[in-house]
Amino acid sequence: MTATAVLELALADRKFGLFTGGFGMSRAVDTPAEHAVFLAGYAAATAVFAMIGWALARAFTRGRPGWTPAYVFVLVNGALFTAVLAAQYRLAAYFSDAMGFALMKQLGGGSLVDALLFGASEIGVALLGLAALAFAAWLAARQLARRVPSDLARPAGPSRGVTLALAALFLALAFAVPRTGSDAAYALQRTLAWGALTGALDAATDFDRDGYGLFAIQHDEAPFDPARHPLALDVPGNGIDEDGYGGDLRLVPLAVTPGPQVFTGNRPNVVVVVLESTRGDVLGKRVNGEPVAPTLEAIAKAGSVARPAYSHVGFTTESLKSLFSGQLVPREGDPSLFRDLRASGYRIGVFSGQPEDFGGIAATVAMRETADVFVDAETLRDKRAFDFAAQGSLLVDEGHLLAAFDRTFGREDWAGAGPAGQPHFVYFNFQSPHFPYDHPGVDRRLTANPLPRAEIDAANARRVRETYWNAVRYADRRLGELVARLKAKGVWDDTILLVSGDHGEALFENGFLGHGHVIDREQFATLLVANRPGMLPEGPIGLADYRAILSAAIREQAPPPIPVPPFQHIGPLDTPTAIGLAGPGGELTSLRLDTGEACFRERGRCAPYGSLAKAERARVDALVARWGSERWRAHRRGSGH
Repeated sequence: MTATAVLELALADRKFGLFTGGFGMSRAVDTPAEHAVFLAGYAAATAVFAMIGWALARAFTRGRPGWTPAYVFVLVNGALFTAVLAAQYRLAAYFSDAMGFALMKQLGGGSLVDALLFGASEIGVALLGLAALAFAAWLAARQLARRVPSDLARPAGPSRGVTLALAALFLALAFAVPRTGSDAAYALQRTLAWGALTGALDAATDFDRDGYGLFAIQHDEAPFDPARHPLALDVPGNGIDEDGYGGDLRLVPLAVTPGPQVFTGNRPNVVVVVLESTRGDVLGKRVNGEPVAPTLEAIAKAGSVARPAYSHVGFTTESLKSLFSGQLVPREGDPSLFRDLRASGYRIGVFSGQPEDFGGIAATVAMRETADVFVDAETLRDKRAFDFAAQGSLLVDEGHLLAAFDRTFGREDWAGAGPAGQPHFVYFNFQSPHFPYDHPGVDRRLTANPLPRAEIDAANARRVRETYWNAVRYADRRLGELVARLKAKGVWDDTILLVSGDHGEALFENGFLGHGHVIDREQFATLLVANRPGMLPEGPIGLADYRAILSAAIREQAPPPIPVPPFQHIGPLDTPTAIGLAGPGGELTSLRLDTGEACFRERGRCAPYGSLAKAERARVDALVARWGSERWRAHRRGSGH
């Protein structure tokens, strides 16, 4: 057990900065008091874990040779423990320590299976390791059976007094440590023995069955009241703080979702291009002296730009639903841009490098039911760039999308834009900037050696960034080809072009790779560019604002004011892991609801909610009020009120 403990702590410090900080770990155990609390808790949990393992080993080997209990104990508490550690940290290399089941389901478009398939290579490595361990254990058992006398005495375990004393010590620490607010409490949650044991205790003490017990950091302060617990729905004006943040909920104004729209008169063509995982700092970005997005910069210079534009959830599926519906959490049948333009007589085409049925995107915003031409990564499955099994990993190169456009809408007469003819609406989704950031056919404009998928890790962060930006440059080139097609057809002046990302992408700046893990500008901020001057409002804006902006542009009206600042959440709106709110001057406030850590991203400062000064507390309470108001509206809508 000593060897496995040393290995676990070394791995935890390497991955999470458990004792040294950094690499995605804002809470480091770095004071003598924190060290003492951590070591006491870790030692007690490890000892109890070992005693349980020994008891189980003796029970499972009753009636077998005397050497078998020790063998099973070493196998489970040593080799298997080490294998689970290796699997955990291998998976964390992609999924990150912020990833929970709800977040993984969002990554998989609502399907946990698809999320696991998305990380199939990382999971496959772990499963192969466990299979190899099982085979080695079987061989070792055969050798021991031949060489060790069968009448060897069975070893005894610790005395009852020692067992009870250790169990009592662990229970006391498991109850007290999460309530200290110490960094040691958060660090202990990252260790296997402590996490497993306190998780079981927390489930056992969930007396009111509201999902929260007494032994977690996010513990239940009202264990016999199912209406009061972390993430409880806060009822406004009842004098009770059900969720433990911000006091009793006071509702704040929210954006009004546009109803169904019908456009008449001089209706321009509309083209919406979504660039997957494209960050808000793409404009003006230079890599090795070369511009990353010259086409985007040219459109922005001649037209208008709004940045930052924030994703509300940091994942593609929900981002696109918000973009086309104008809502945080739309439902099937709600108004959407596709329904608006179909009702307004538009001919509609979808050309997407991803599967638009993924996560219910097409069904929610009525893509399939309104489209005259529908081409996506499922219909072009034979053109996919990778052989990954997950639906969310299907990727079709932009060249195939433009070829499909040429065969259909590209051959048609677009001169119908105006009051008499039939205008066109085309949605493109360019997927090249998606992980793993390179595929056959991508130009080598910014790097001569894109990083292979197997080598994408923090040690190669510089090359990861070059590979990513090279993919964005490739998507930008394809965007330029689309613009050239529109100009060649003579419809550029009669067309509104809107270009946006669906979210950002962290490139190991703070130890994370990917999106939707942490509320910050890298992962949640993207951009919005239009080809018409004065069409876009100043940022910050959210993807849910796009539909109202585009509706005003089609009517040749000034851009509408942004009624409320962009709101972000990780996980479902009702039970998020974290929430955030963008403000003026680059402000971005976030709160982790599982740990109580508030962050002020523009300052690079994070602190426990309970320790905040008055001004900072007010910012976080405004964020909590916005979240509570959004939840309350969604709750009343769901209940029919």
